[in-house]
Amino acid sequence: MPDPNGFLRYGRRLPARRPVPVRISDWREVYPPAGEGLIREQATRCMDCGIPFCHEGCPLGNRIPDWNDLVRTGNWDAAVESLHATNNFPEFTGRLCPAPCEAACVLGLGGQQPVTIKQVEVEIADAAAARGLPPRPASVPSGRSVAVVGSGPAGLAAAQQLARAGHAVTVYERDDAIGGLLRYGIPDFKLEKRHIDLRLAQLRAEGVDFRTGVNVGVDVTAEQLRAQHDAVLLACGALQGRDTDTPGRQLRGVHQAMAHLVASNRVVAAAGEGRPALATLADGTPIDAAGKHVVIIGGGDTAADCLGVAHRQGAAGVHQLDLYPQPPRARDEGRDPWPTWPWILREYPAHEEGGERVFAVAVQEFVDDGTGAVRAVRIAEVTVEKRDGRRIVTMVPGTERELPADLVLLAIGFEGTEEQPLLAQFGVTRNARGAVDSRADWQTEADGVFVAGDMHRGASLIVWAIAEGRAAAAAIHTYLDGVGVLPAPVHPASRPLAAR
Repeated sequence: MPDPNGFLRYGRRLPARRPVPVRISDWREVYPPAGEGLIREQATRCMDCGIPFCHEGCPLGNRIPDWNDLVRTGNWDAAVESLHATNNFPEFTGRLCPAPCEAACVLGLGGQQPVTIKQVEVEIADAAAARGLPPRPASVPSGRSVAVVGSGPAGLAAAQQLARAGHAVTVYERDDAIGGLLRYGIPDFKLEKRHIDLRLAQLRAEGVDFRTGVNVGVDVTAEQLRAQHDAVLLACGALQGRDTDTPGRQLRGVHQAMAHLVASNRVVAAAGEGRPALATLADGTPIDAAGKHVVIIGGGDTAADCLGVAHRQGAAGVHQLDLYPQPPRARDEGRDPWPTWPWILREYPAHEEGGERVFAVAVQEFVDDGTGAVRAVRIAEVTVEKRDGRRIVTMVPGTERELPADLVLLAIGFEGTEEQPLLAQFGVTRNARGAVDSRADWQTEADGVFVAGDMHRGASLIVWAIAEGRAAAAAIHTYLDGVGVLPAPVHPASRPLAAR
């Protein structure tokens, strides 16, 4: 029985972040572990609603009231079991998911602050890791084999589900380490890579075979893969960065944001292994913010990640530009009624570390220093409106000005999965959004070839990637005539909560 007065006795509290001067001098996670007292107090705020809308906010269908109450009563082992029943990797979601479950918390309907669901989740996951992550290998092999192409959260979730069901699973990753964007796209101050390594050790013990440095479609053909496996899951992500045709785009120093994040993550990984390294692009071009005036174009998670990286690399100054006006700090019920995801001002830890956010502006030109390198960006204030489903951006006359810029990072979204040889070899095409469509059973237009995660739905949240990976694994298990039924939390047509 939950505490019916918990939310009245306790306000919403999160553990204090590490001090800014300390944390920007290293790459460790911003949040230290929370004490058990704080987490049990916050879990007590959960009302165990008759209709828990947090379930609807989370595509994984996490049993949030259940494990909140188990934490409240100190039953950590049962909380770990309850959390893992629906989520393969709560240590990832608890750190990286923006928590649509909290936006859907019923406390938000009554004017209260939502339960700190995400923080409770990560503390349960860390408690599980501290106790050890015991493997759960299948007792009887099925004799069937599955290839998973891509090792991000969707691919790893599917791999674990299928391996536990008895299938022989091989994960192919073109990079030199497993993890997809978790490995080289997410900075360590948000996700230290030891969390990935702990989970990979569990998957290996469950029989998953990992092959790195294998670019499917180049190093091994689709025909070879299909000859070796009974089914194939494509989980290659949506890494095609959105670009711009703004004048001066070709100048040195103007890069896609992900190029900067990957380069910096490789440096951190090398330092952890005792190897010196410089932040460079694949062609050796330096891409470090040290001593530079940095301009980040975009207002989302990727932009905030670049901001935190720039601070730790010692940037001389940072401006983050957002096309849209500054959002309100509280939900606008007329625009985004509870329990939908609200458009509000989101302040990341990186924002308290420095830099300046500039709203309602657009870049008019990247300015040449005379040698082919960028020296500034020319911006202007704009208004943005929607007409017939199209975005109309209008410059405000007389508002143009320049910002110094030695390094410009484009964090303006993604255009879907990359065009790559494996698509043609499997006979799979991209749709107008750059994603790969599937039938109701998660199969693509090629029989026996399935798709899940960002490659299927476009760039999205980690919880959707894991949910789709689990659902696609269930479909593959059925396709292979597996015994029993695996959980399938979402359908290929599933979408987030939205006001109609």
